[in-house]
Amino acid sequence: MQITSSAFPDGGKIPLTYVMPGAGGQNVSVPLSWSGAPAGTKSFALAMVDPHPVANNWVHWLVVDLPQNSTSIPEGASGHKMPPGVQELKNSFGETGYGGPQPPRGSGDHPYVFTLYALSVPHIEIGKGAGLAAFKQALEGKTLATATLTGYFGR
Repeated sequence: MQITSSAFPDGGKIPLTYVMPGAGGQNVSVPLSWSGAPAGTKSFALAMVDPHPVANNWVHWLVVDLPQNSTSIPEGASGHKMPPGVQELKNSFGETGYGGPQPPRGSGDHPYVFTLYALSVPHIEIGKGAGLAAFKQALEGKTLATATLTGYFGR
């Protein structure tokens, strides 16, 4: 399975459009595409996390219940154009949906890791306020495959 973005290559710099206003951006959610899901995939989940030591696994986006026939999320879809039935959870900013990069000044380039999970179930039971640990626990035993894409941003 593979996940890509038309906005930046794996290991590339995330453009300003997709970062938080406090870091000079517009907080538009990143466009993503994927392919190669394994047989038996019934839904997808997505996480965007900053594992930089300063950020300590800051959650930027958690999504569950992406339909099994989905192969992309368009630019700016978070909160507006997500497929029916998709649930966006709260990010570490305390908002529901996408929260773009906003690393502390002077902390260097941060990696923003998008992880796509192909799941063996059509629906994940989880509350909107669930954090990363609860998200990962909810996917335990249901993940058929994962794919990652990493973008960098610093200021």
